[in-house]
Amino acid sequence: MSFQDELAGIKRMSVEKRGAEVIAAYEKGIDELRADGIVGRALAVGDSMPGFALPNADGATVRSADLLGRGPLVVTFYRGGWCPYCNLELRAYQAQAARLAAAGATVVAISPEVPDETAKTAASNALAFDVLSDAGNAVARSFGLVFRLSDELVEIYRRNGNDLERRNGDGSWELPVPGTFVVDADGRVALADVDPDYTRRLDPEQVIAAVERLAR
Repeated sequence: MSFQDELAGIKRMSVEKRGAEVIAAYEKGIDELRADGIVGRALAVGDSMPGFALPNADGATVRSADLLGRGPLVVTFYRGGWCPYCNLELRAYQAQAARLAAAGATVVAISPEVPDETAKTAASNALAFDVLSDAGNAVARSFGLVFRLSDELVEIYRRNGNDLERRNGDGSWELPVPGTFVVDADGRVALADVDPDYTRRLDPEQVIAAVERLAR
């Protein structure tokens, strides 16, 4: 089964489990983000990536300058370990780790969750790459990805047991729009994918192709 087929399967199960009213609220949130123009404000191809220094699941600080010193960098922002689409995407990058490494690329995943939560995500998905904790969505904000959930969605998340106040360590109820960026060794964005629809994700094959182009 392809990555995109697996995403579609998760979406079908979610529709069946959540019901029409909840799905309509999710879709309303997606439409509002599109109308707000968040994609147009996000980091784009040709932009310089903002530098960052974030703790990984072990508490060690990971610096973008050090990562770029190794070669191309793949940065993927995910909503949290509670998101099945995010977990599938993270596992997909792990499955392609050898091909990405062969092209000289380093992968990091970033979420607003506290380090204890990112450690759980890394362990449950058997991730060998760094999963970083972005307190207050500071780095995601510099990439232009941050939005606040509507009051309606906050209530739905609470009912579903997704306590973002505990997981993220603040009461903002802010999340990053899922986004994936391939950055060359000079810090320039070579590929950017940002979509307000959290059920859609860039296929890792496209990321691998972009990294391989940089390696030539």
